[in-house]
Amino acid sequence: MRASFRLGRVAGVPVGVNWSVLVIFLLIAWGLSANQFPRAYPDRPWIGYALAGLAAAVVFFLGLLAHEVSHAVVAKRNGIEVQGITLWLFGGVAELKGEAPNPGAELRISGVGPLVSLLIGVFFGAIAVAVAMTGYDGLWLGALAWLAGINVLLAVFNVLPAAPLDGGRLLRAAVWKATGDRTKASVVAARAGWVLGALLIGLGFWQFFAGAGFGGLWLILIGWFLIGAAGMEERQARMGSALRGLRVADVMTPQPQTASGELTVADFIDNYLFAYRHSALPLTEEGRPVGLVTLDRVRDVPADRRSATTLAEVSCRADELVLASPDESLNDLLPRLSECADGRALVVVDGRLIGIISPSDISRAVQRGSMREQLTGRPTG
Repeated sequence: MRASFRLGRVAGVPVGVNWSVLVIFLLIAWGLSANQFPRAYPDRPWIGYALAGLAAAVVFFLGLLAHEVSHAVVAKRNGIEVQGITLWLFGGVAELKGEAPNPGAELRISGVGPLVSLLIGVFFGAIAVAVAMTGYDGLWLGALAWLAGINVLLAVFNVLPAAPLDGGRLLRAAVWKATGDRTKASVVAARAGWVLGALLIGLGFWQFFAGAGFGGLWLILIGWFLIGAAGMEERQARMGSALRGLRVADVMTPQPQTASGELTVADFIDNYLFAYRHSALPLTEEGRPVGLVTLDRVRDVPADRRSATTLAEVSCRADELVLASPDESLNDLLPRLSECADGRALVVVDGRLIGIISPSDISRAVQRGSMREQLTGRPTG
């Protein structure tokens, strides 16, 4: 999930927000200020409902941020680099570069998020109780009580034993510890996520036809997301197993053909296209990569502009390139391949290009790894 804009850094980790956050933020603020608060506290000024709803929504998302920051901090303490945190429609995600080294680390990284949400809920609940004991029973007490309840609910939902929820990670840690097989543990957690998603969709349809309206549709949406995410996690787990133990140098295409960024698209098509065997062309200056252009990018240039357009103008820019070391683990590289829309990585030594990795290279490696697992009966590596 890509961030639409960055908020800055928290605990040394870049924090971003996806545009989809605006949707759920407005829904929460509107639901509280236009429905829940007016029903619970009638005959109050509309500005009070609006302010309480907005304040509760803001604090709720700060709690989500604290939840994800806790994951990131514990991950860093366990030796895992954190690329960033992104808040989006379904909450937030801490983007980790790599996997937990052992079940204990998995347990700590996954468990801290729900614990933080629970503590936030208890904190607001204690404040609400203290305020109520003074005799105040106004609108802001309702906001405090809602924040307490929603954070406890978030903690409980997140510990459900189903991927991609934190509880799915806890389940994976337990199965991993019991069996010693990371891949099997990941598959078990992913399939539990599929079951939970199917149950939520069924419950959502039941609520919708029973008259719950938006609440039922929201459960259907969450269930659909869980099924999709769980399926992706199972595929990634099987791919990771097939690629385990492989280095970038084991699968890269060495010494790829290159071109200068100053070459025009027309010159490339007329003189190089039919002699070029691959669908991506690194651009270099004195052996150092400065860009990457694909045949799809070339094809998108209108015919009447090709003689005036250079390859550099249509390439993946230097700051967007995914660079890898030949000794880097292939599994560590995979999450970074999505950083450039072209899905390739350039392999460099001392800044000089020595190879390229494409989706075809990854696919062949997965096929070989899967075949080896089938023939030997044990995970690759």
